[in-house]
Amino acid sequence: MTLQHKLALALATMLACVRTIVFVIVFLGGSLALVPLALLLGLLGSGQSLFIGPKLWAGWFRLTSRVITGIRIEIEGEIPHGPHLFALKHESAVEAILTLWWFERPAVVMKQELRSIPIWGLASARHGSIFVDRAGSAGMLREMMRQAQAAVAQGRPVVIFPEGTRVEVGETPPLAAGFAGLYKMLKLPVVAVAHDSGSVWPKSFIKYPGTVHMKVAPPIPPGLPRAEVEQRVHAAINALQAEGRT
Repeated sequence: MTLQHKLALALATMLACVRTIVFVIVFLGGSLALVPLALLLGLLGSGQSLFIGPKLWAGWFRLTSRVITGIRIEIEGEIPHGPHLFALKHESAVEAILTLWWFERPAVVMKQELRSIPIWGLASARHGSIFVDRAGSAGMLREMMRQAQAAVAQGRPVVIFPEGTRVEVGETPPLAAGFAGLYKMLKLPVVAVAHDSGSVWPKSFIKYPGTVHMKVAPPIPPGLPRAEVEQRVHAAINALQAEGRT
């Protein structure tokens, strides 16, 4: 690498760092107002009004991440409406937050630790997030199933990160046990979503401008054998890795 290229890379990294700092200040500043509002609307409202606050907060994230950090999202395929089991790759906060923007009234399966975040945890629980501990105990799985069934009975989609945790770019761990149980019990079509958000939103502090590519696979019908549905979902959520786009 030439000295000119090294200087250009250093300048780009410095600029990305500055933009990240500005984003954190602006996004968290707005969240200080929007998250309590989401909790208030959740406590006072019912039905559709429960989801106004989360949608506003996710929209704020979408706007600030695009305008300040320069992150854009391109979606290939259609996101269907109504009750489905959505299975997403999990590489960053981008998809974790924007599930509230992409899907209508989603019941998102997330780790129990998030429930303890002040105000946010209460608001999230009120609008129907499904909190699970990572130990994967039988009692936890039963409670996850119960809450997922209740969400589907209300006409809501269920969203899960089937690999069980956030992974680094390029990692393709096997699916966690909870996915197969949800698929069998809910009897819903599965829509797998691949993306490469970790390429612009790594675990390190600095976030980089660029495009997140999302690929929505055609629905997988209910009732398939466990091995087959797991193989198809695993391949679909890692489709961009297979194409060498991460």
